[in-house]
Amino acid sequence: MTKRMIVLAGNIGTGKTSLTERLGARLDWQTAFESVSDNPYLADFYTDMRAWSFHLQVFFLGHRAQQYLDLATAPQSAIIDRSIYEDAYIFSRALHHMGNLNERDYMAYRRVFELVVAHLPPPDLLIYLRAPVSTLVERIHSRGRAIESGITAEYLSLLDSFYEDWMQVFDVCPVLTIRTDDLDFVHKSRHLDVVVQRIQEKLSGREEVVFPANHSA
Repeated sequence: MTKRMIVLAGNIGTGKTSLTERLGARLDWQTAFESVSDNPYLADFYTDMRAWSFHLQVFFLGHRAQQYLDLATAPQSAIIDRSIYEDAYIFSRALHHMGNLNERDYMAYRRVFELVVAHLPPPDLLIYLRAPVSTLVERIHSRGRAIESGITAEYLSLLDSFYEDWMQVFDVCPVLTIRTDDLDFVHKSRHLDVVVQRIQEKLSGREEVVFPANHSA
C-alpha cells in the first residue's frame, strides 16, 4: 500500500487525540501525539506565560519537526494528532495577540518556523476538525483536566477565528474538513466508518472536502 502522512488540526476539544488513536488502530498506522508529560517548559509557562511563551513555542517547534521527520522517513503510514503549522498560525499568534509573546520574540520565532517547515516534506492530507465553541466548552469541562481548567469560551473563540483565517490560506496539502459536534467515533463504529470513508475518498483525489455531522444513529 502507498505510504501516507496525515496530520490532524483543530481547536481544543474537537477530538484530535481520540480520532488519531482510532484511525491508527483501524488502519494500522503509526500514531504520534503532542508532548505534554515530558515537556520541560509547560509548568513554567503556566506559572508565567510572558516569561516562558517563547521558550515553549521553540520547544514545540523542535519536537514536532523531529517527530514529523521521524514518521516521514519511516516505512509505515502515520497520523499525527496536531500539525506543526498550528504552532505558528494559531498558538504563537494567540500568545502574541494576548501580549504574552512580544513582537521581537514573535518575529524571531516565525522566521525559524518558516525555515523549518520549508524543509519538511508536505503531508498527504490535513484533517481539520471543527465544532461549535459551546460544544468544546462542554467537552473540556467533562474531561476535567487540571491543565485545561483556565480555558475560557473567549479563548476558544479567539483560536476558532485564527483557524478560520488559516484555512483560507493553507495550501500545503489537501484538506478534509470534518464537523465533530454530532460525531461519536469513540463509541460508535459507524461514525468512525464514515470518517475513514471520507479520508479514503479525499486521498483518492475526490473533491468533497466538507461533510456535516448528521450521523447520530
